[in-house]
Amino acid sequence: MQAQTILQPQETGNEAPASILEGLNAAQLAAVTHGAGPLLVIAGAGSGKTRTLVHRMAHLVAGGVAPESILLLTFTRRAAQNMLWRAALLTGSACRKVMGGTFHATANILLRQYGSYIGIGSQFTIIDRADSEGIINLIKSSLGMGGANKRFPSKRVILNLISGAVNKNASLEELVMGGYGHLIEFMDDFITIAEHYRQFKQDHALMDYDDLLVNWQRLLEESDQARASLSARFQHILVDEYQDTNHIQAEIVRLLASSHGNVMVVGDDAQSIYSFRGADFANIMRFEQQFPGARRVLLEQNYRSCKPILDLSNDIIAHAEEKFAKSLFTESEGGVKPRLAICTNEGAEARFVADHIQQLLGKGVEMSEIAVLFRSAFHSFKLEIELASRGLNFEKRGGLKLTESAHIKDVLSFFRVSINPQDNLSWNRLLLQLDKVGPKTAQKIMQSLTQAESPIQALAAYPAGAAWKAQLRQLCACLASLLEEGRTPSEQLDLVMEYYQPIFEKIYFDDYPKRARDLEQIKALISGYGDLRSFVDDTALDPPEADNAAQLAPAEGQRLVLSTIHSAKGLEWQAVFVIGLAEGRFPSQHVVPGEQWEEERRLFYVAATRAKERLFLSYPREMSGADRRFYFAGMSPFVAEVKPQLYEVDAAQNMLQSGSQGAGSSTAQPQTGTAAAQEQTSAPVASATEAGVLQPGMRVEHAFFGQGSVTRLPSPRRVEILFDRHGSKILHLDYARLTPVS
Repeated sequence: MQAQTILQPQETGNEAPASILEGLNAAQLAAVTHGAGPLLVIAGAGSGKTRTLVHRMAHLVAGGVAPESILLLTFTRRAAQNMLWRAALLTGSACRKVMGGTFHATANILLRQYGSYIGIGSQFTIIDRADSEGIINLIKSSLGMGGANKRFPSKRVILNLISGAVNKNASLEELVMGGYGHLIEFMDDFITIAEHYRQFKQDHALMDYDDLLVNWQRLLEESDQARASLSARFQHILVDEYQDTNHIQAEIVRLLASSHGNVMVVGDDAQSIYSFRGADFANIMRFEQQFPGARRVLLEQNYRSCKPILDLSNDIIAHAEEKFAKSLFTESEGGVKPRLAICTNEGAEARFVADHIQQLLGKGVEMSEIAVLFRSAFHSFKLEIELASRGLNFEKRGGLKLTESAHIKDVLSFFRVSINPQDNLSWNRLLLQLDKVGPKTAQKIMQSLTQAESPIQALAAYPAGAAWKAQLRQLCACLASLLEEGRTPSEQLDLVMEYYQPIFEKIYFDDYPKRARDLEQIKALISGYGDLRSFVDDTALDPPEADNAAQLAPAEGQRLVLSTIHSAKGLEWQAVFVIGLAEGRFPSQHVVPGEQWEEERRLFYVAATRAKERLFLSYPREMSGADRRFYFAGMSPFVAEVKPQLYEVDAAQNMLQSGSQGAGSSTAQPQTGTAAAQEQTSAPVASATEAGVLQPGMRVEHAFFGQGSVTRLPSPRRVEILFDRHGSKILHLDYARLTPVS
């Protein structure tokens, strides 16, 4: 049966306090007051999906539903905590009893409680990606695969294949043939490594992120008793960001709700952008097939963006091949049309962005309310240099998580072996810190530990070499102290640091002061925990980012945000710049037509809908390729699809040939390919020094590379400079901002 879009509220049998329903629009009210059975909420960007979920929880509890029988599944711990806190404000402390968390964190809890139904003990250790890669490397070595003189795929690629097969519901063979055809000769080796990897984890009571979901699904499929118990325990299931679920997560939701069908999923098909993580766009599109009779509610009223931005955003997604029909609207009047800047080159684009950021700051916009978004991290390189030269503070989102750093993993290894003595991976990390102990010696020591009733006592009794005997004694004393009862996690960290500090300074002698700041952040984070296992589990399940942890310290002035679009999803700013909207860059030239192309379109939509008041779009006409040669490009086909009347062209940056029509005119056609390459553009000098003024031997200063001496002029628009600290560089004068040094 085809689900119907219904906006009328439904009765649940109990009256909720008026405060819970106050301020909700018609569609939100319909979702919040939904009765029994499955509910699909299609929540457009900025339409109040979090508010709807919060009020739904509060309404259920106020209506007599036991909070312990509600399960809230999210994709970040922060989202779950925020929703539960807000629900508690509406109902009092009752909503604090709702079980809420990420899929992985919930799997961790339930597997420790119910895992015995399928033969899983409760004392397993969760490993992160770096740990998994280490195991893959160990297996490769033990099987004689690879080596210094043998060509073989890296541990990263192998783990990508193993994990991808799980998350995309495909076999290794399908994954290799689909995207790694050049590695087909290693197919048998991949299968062998995958089996050894599975066995290694089983032998040492380890689970990676994929295992948590796979085993949760196994629990529900293989144990009728466990499934019945969990389905009875959780009478109402609420899922946030359902468009980001993979096939395992969707199946877990279906099995949990198998006995009652009381499942509410909230998401936006137009914001499905994580297929590279295994997210399956089809999950939200076929929800109504999996749950026959499901009710559908559309949240279309936007509370974030002004009307001109919404009009452009709606036009972007209107071209999508498969979607739920919806159109975002706002009751707010006014607003400024988005602006499109067609820039001469990447340097000009960087200057355009920096100029307008400074203008916004001059108008009173806070630095933290400005963001620059891009498809790939390297697209911001020129902009970073430009911002630095102007003294504009920024932070770049993404990169390594705090707990993926080697020195943090060192510290966590102490905690992990104290919780799970079978964790050979952590033992190996600790043993290799000892002087004169190499991989072979570490393996011998670990073999003796696995056979011992008390690994720490066995370690103390091991016949150590003279060079590391004293250090081994200190390690054993440290571990023994960790196991003493009554110590808080903070006190346990102090014990570890007392032992580890001299090792830390020795191993990372070149940059340990910088790394020490990370350790201070760990101290701040661990202070909020009452037991060590919770801290260790959380660092693996939802690792804090260094930037987030840094927020615990006093802020050193405001910073604007530079971010990939993927990292910006769910966030908002007053002013947003989307750069690099050029053909071959957005979408990437490697994207093929079909679902990949459609996901790139959705990515552009996500970027546009981050803006509240001002939206700037830009692209360079001239770009440098991987071969360091320059080429001309047209605008992104996604921009070309947008109705020209929905944006204004920045006249100062429109460097099209005199007499050509502006891109914002009704008859303008984007130039691409050969036509664009034949276009003659003027390229103003970006440098403070003209090419004719530069001479070999002249001293100049660059914002990023510092001071150096001109060595030669290989072409009219290029200069070679021998920088004092960065060596010889050839710079293009349209990009370089050089200042003569007297």
